[in-house]
Amino acid sequence: MTFRTRFAPSPTGPLHLGHAYSALLAYDMAKAAGGEFLLRIEDIDQSRSRDAWERQIYEDLRWLGVTWPDPVMRQSDRHSHYAKVVSKLSAMGLTYACNCKRADIDAAAGAPQEGMPQFGPDGRIYPGTCRHRPMSDAGPNDVIRLNIKKAVDVVDLSTFNETGQRYSGIHALKADDLIETIGDVVLVRRNMAGSYHLSVVIDDADQGITHVVRGEDLFEATRIHVLLQTLLGFPVPIYHHHRLVRDAAGKRLAKRDDARAISKYRGDGASPADIRKMVRLHMART
Repeated sequence: MTFRTRFAPSPTGPLHLGHAYSALLAYDMAKAAGGEFLLRIEDIDQSRSRDAWERQIYEDLRWLGVTWPDPVMRQSDRHSHYAKVVSKLSAMGLTYACNCKRADIDAAAGAPQEGMPQFGPDGRIYPGTCRHRPMSDAGPNDVIRLNIKKAVDVVDLSTFNETGQRYSGIHALKADDLIETIGDVVLVRRNMAGSYHLSVVIDDADQGITHVVRGEDLFEATRIHVLLQTLLGFPVPIYHHHRLVRDAAGKRLAKRDDARAISKYRGDGASPADIRKMVRLHMART
């Protein structure tokens, strides 16, 4: 099996030093293993994606010395793939339509039980208000949720291998943990073909990704992804969640932080070697 990594940015702003670290790490890992590095454009949110940002992604990565095979996968071209998978999960009786607004969910959640989490990797843990609704009742303004209680009953829960330093080891999925700390995650958002959790799982499987390299802020979401992979019969990749590049105050970088945009460093005369040095200073260990 070919060792295959990917970098999957959203074209919603400029790439910054954190993106450079993640892309270079994934690229270097693939090359060191004699494998393949792929680029994917996660533009499923068309309301925020811009062609100009996508063009700049290509420019920044090529300048860094990162190469990839064409064609580049773009999520906006894959709506029918996501719909087929949602139909499969629906046929298994694992989905339902939800018309709750954020304020409704906050109000329904009420006062938390002592020791029970209120938020998980998909945001506030959904209280199950619409769980009784069938898919035939779905309207254009509904989201589609995974009934996680049913999901954990129909599969043998899997494990995943994590190689990043902070979480290194074999992690097992546990039914009670998934129900209590994740809840009924959204699979299809309003006016979108799918949620991040759904699309990333399908795309990784279709691209044959063997090693997922990404920031440690996504570690908790891995449980959602491995559950979906198990439900759909997809292979479970090896995961490597790396440390985040942070500013001098210890805050993680964001796309709005243009001062650390790769394009700005380019314009100021930095070299790709300078960027590698910067991110390695920020990220002394993976």
